[in-house]
Parts: sequence; structure tokens; C-alpha cells
Amino acid sequence: MAPLPPGIRFIVSFSRDQWYRAFIFILTFLLYASFHLSRKPISIVKGELHSYCTASYEGEVGFHSQSPKAGDTPAQQLPDNGTDCGWAPFDQDNFQQLLGALDYSFLCAYAVGMYLSGIIGERLPIRYYLTFGMVASGAFTALFGVGYFYNIHSFGFYVVTQIVNGLVQTTGWPSVVTCLGNWFGKGRRGLIMGVWNSHTSVGNILGSLIAGCWVSTCWGLSFIVPGAIVAAMGVVCFLFLIEHPKDVACSSSPAMHPESYENGTHRFRLQKQALTEERNKPLDPEMQCLLLSDGKRSGHQNHVVILPTDGGGGGIAAISFVGALKIPGVIEFSLCLLFAKLVSYTFLFWLPLYITNVDRLDVKKAGELSTLFDVGGIFGGILAGVISDRLEKRASTCGLMLLLAAPTLYVFSAISKMGLEATIAMLLLSGALVSGPYALITTAVSADLGTHKSLKGNSHALATVTAIIDGTGSVGAALGPLLAGLLSPSGWSNVFYMLVFADACALVFLLRLIHKELSCPGSATGNQALFKEH
Repeated sequence: MAPLPPGIRFIVSFSRDQWYRAFIFILTFLLYASFHLSRKPISIVKGELHSYCTASYEGEVGFHSQSPKAGDTPAQQLPDNGTDCGWAPFDQDNFQQLLGALDYSFLCAYAVGMYLSGIIGERLPIRYYLTFGMVASGAFTALFGVGYFYNIHSFGFYVVTQIVNGLVQTTGWPSVVTCLGNWFGKGRRGLIMGVWNSHTSVGNILGSLIAGCWVSTCWGLSFIVPGAIVAAMGVVCFLFLIEHPKDVACSSSPAMHPESYENGTHRFRLQKQALTEERNKPLDPEMQCLLLSDGKRSGHQNHVVILPTDGGGGGIAAISFVGALKIPGVIEFSLCLLFAKLVSYTFLFWLPLYITNVDRLDVKKAGELSTLFDVGGIFGGILAGVISDRLEKRASTCGLMLLLAAPTLYVFSAISKMGLEATIAMLLLSGALVSGPYALITTAVSADLGTHKSLKGNSHALATVTAIIDGTGSVGAALGPLLAGLLSPSGWSNVFYMLVFADACALVFLLRLIHKELSCPGSATGNQALFKEH
């Protein structure tokens, strides 16, 4: 018999379960990357909505040229402002406040909707819920661009479009995190989710490049094309997403030995043995101090969240909002994420415009250059995951990166004015330090808390916990761009002072948790708990 080709040997070396996990990993990565792809165009198009036909410096023609469509309407150019030929109503002197209001509309709706989304999502099939959200998000993203082709200049139209889009996009995060949490156990969760969470940066980069293709010629397509991509990915979600390993008779966590996949009987026998060992072994050191303030095991555990079962069946009931808040660590990490996400989303929505103003680049080049912040974010998210897995200290890892991020942002505000090379270096470094804690909290930390042992195996809590943490963070995400719009007219330095202050606040909320991690007995052997019992 002829030997198998190398490619085939590689394929058969992986078990059926491993192939399914790889497929879900890649699919959820692409699904949420498409969400972020659709959020990026507004930051790229801002420079075109309020563009300059005649520069006010050096007597040269400005770095923005009016699009043909916009030039067809005389109302778009103010007769008393020779430098302005933007898109009404963003061609006024208060354009920064109007653009900030657009960001605030989307993010405020996103923050409010996120609290409801997790509760709704865990009571509905994830595949249907996520499909609806992606198709609806694609429609409303494209609707913003339709305003270009139909010559719409109503500020209310763009605000309402942003609000509805923010609401439907809340279906994404709780759904994909819950799905990934179902398929992957705690082993190397920080690394796995650190790599997976790079979908945020990948989506931002693709969104910047796609929107930049038409921003100076036909900015409506900068929204319509990303909207079509999100809607198409929604169809892919409906056709291929598998919510839980049990739906295809796979194990619920990655097996340690490939031979455990030889047949179903053998696999389930090993699972049963593992469950027996889990019950008989001492409490996971990751939870010893997390649940008890003195690090000792108690004979009675009054920290357990009691969840009634559904009246009609034997399943575990979905956790309530208040019940999720009682999980140790949820409130602390939520408040930390509020300020961390404030910083991240300020960069997301305002960085291209900042680069345009400081480095005197056109909107397309500024959008392309802004992707370097997301490139740094990819490495920052992975680095945070690797470090937290190695040290088994999530809060300490976040705290270290926040401590380094605050002075880095201050230096960014000064060095970025010295030239393009300095801007590039600071974009990469700032992206890594800003995105690292944000990525770790929204993925590995959320999954850890959503599958907390105090829940006694209730996986239904994961969507609600994820939504609470990310929803609280989204409050900061809404405030950041709004404050940037209000502060930027008085100087970009004030915006950076606000970002440094926000990073310091995020660190403050983690201090007690960091102290618990570092002072817990035996912390060298595991991620020791961070919190006293609630």
C-alpha cells in the first residue's frame, strides 16, 4: 500500500473534535471582525464630512477635495467660509460637536442595548439571534451611506441610523463569546482568546482600508460596502454556526490526549473519569482566594449563586441580572473596562481626524496610517493573554499594561507632532498597551467569570456576564468620543490629558484585585483569587 501524501497525513492527524474547534474559532473570528469592519467607516469619513477646499496655510490647495456628488449641491458650501466645502450639516463651525454626537448616539445605544442583549441572547438560539443582528446591522450601516446618494442633509437621519445600528450590534459580542466559551475550556484561555480577540483590530484595519477606497470620491460606498459584508456574514452565520459541541456530539472541552477521540464510547468514558476526578480533587487554586478572603477552604460555601431550574424541565435556569452582579469580580472588572474602553474607542473614532490635523495628511492616508494602532493592538492582546496564562494573574497583567499606557499616551501627544516616523512608532506602542487590558477583560476574564465555579456549571450565565462587563465598558466607549469632540476645539492636548486620566482610573479599580492576587498564599501555583466573597 502506498504511503499517504503529507497533506493527508496532516489532516488525519487531527481529531474530529479538533477540526470542529478550529472551524468555530475561525468562523466566530470572522463574524465579529465584520462587526468592527462596519464600525470603522465613520471615523474615516469624518474628514470628508468636514473637508477643506482651500487650505488656510501656505496658500496651497487644501488636502481635501470635494467629491463630485457633494459638489453638485450648492447648499453644501457655506458662502461665508472660503475654506469649507463639507457635507451639510457637518460643514458648520460646530462640526466637531456634531460628529461627536454621532459617535455618542451609536455608543450610547450600544451601551444600553448591551445590558439587555445578554439577557435576551441566553434565552434564544445563538445562531438565529446573531444572524438577525448581523443582517440588521448591515442594513443600517448601508443606510448611512444611502444619505450620500439621496443627498440627505438631515442631522436627525444620521443620528437615528446610528442609534438603531448601535442597538442591533449588541447581538454580536455576547453571542460569539458564549459560543467560543462553549467550545473551549480554561486551558490556555488567555492565549486562545488573545489570538481570537485580534478580530477587533483585523476588523478595524479592513474597515479603514475598505472605507478609504471611496472616502474622497464617493463616501457613501464607504458605508454600503461594509454593510453588505456584514449582512453576507450574517447569512454565513445562519448556515454554519454551531452553538455547542453537544450539537455535533463533540466533547465540551479540548481533550488532553488524541487517543481519547478514537470512538465515542472511549471519549465519553474519559469524560466521566475526568468529572469524577474533578469532584474529588481539592478546589482549583484559581478559585481558592477568589471565593474566600483568607485563602482557606470553608466547610460551607455561602458564596454560591443559587439558580432555580426551569419549571418544565431539568435544565439550569438562565441567571438574572442581579445574580450575575453577585459573581465575585464582575463589578470590579466592569468598572475597569469602562475607562479602558473609553480610551480605546476614542482612538477608534477620532484617530484618523487627529492624524489629519497633526500630520497634514489627506483622509485616505490618515485612515491607512491609523491602522497601525490596530496592528499594535493585535500584539498587545496576544501578549496580555500569554502573560496572564503564564502568571495566572489576570488583574495584575491588566494593571501592568494600564500603568505603562498612561505615560505612553502623554508622550504620544508630544512626540506625534515631531513627524511621521514618531507618529508611527507611538501608534504601535500605544495600540499594544491600550488594547491589551481591553482585550483581556472582554474575552478571557469575561469567560472566566461567566463560567465561575460559584455558578455550579450554569453555562447560561456566560452571555449575561459578558453583556454586563462589555455593556459597562460601552458606557465609557460612548463618553470617550463625546468628550473628545467637546475638548478637541480647545486643543488635542486636552484630549490626551483626558485619556491619561481615564487609564489611571481604570488602574484604580483593579488595585484591590491586584493586591489579592499578589498576597494570596500559594499564588505561584495558580491564578489566585482576587476578591472577597460578595
